[in-house]
Amino acid sequence: MKASLFYRIASILLLLFAVGHTLGFRQSDPTWGVDTLLGLMRSIRFDVQGFSRTYWDLFVAAGFSVGVFYLFAAVLTWQLGGLSAETLGGMRVTVWALALCFAAITVVSWRYLFILPIVFSIVITVCLTAAAWLSAEPG
Repeated sequence: MKASLFYRIASILLLLFAVGHTLGFRQSDPTWGVDTLLGLMRSIRFDVQGFSRTYWDLFVAAGFSVGVFYLFAAVLTWQLGGLSAETLGGMRVTVWALALCFAAITVVSWRYLFILPIVFSIVITVCLTAAAWLSAEPG
């Protein structure tokens, strides 16, 4: 198999991950019993560096930032999938850094999240690791 296939698979998964995360991270199930907490996160305001914010604002900013990062990673991996084997061979630090970044995201997902982000993170990490490995081989 070629690195380009793994980069393209990772790109599609990252796009799905970005959309799913962006649409879903603010959702809650009433059976979780967190409505009071969410209400407090939205209602208690505090000043930070000249801005009036709530913890909900910080939560939403962090969530959208993750979605933007996943979208960027989807574009990056798509672009990596279109590069020649020779070019990828000269980008070893970049391709391995990307794979290691998603390995770290997998660890964070395993520790703090649930099955869907864990599975996406694992599969993306496997694809990026395989692509980085194959990128070092002559075309």
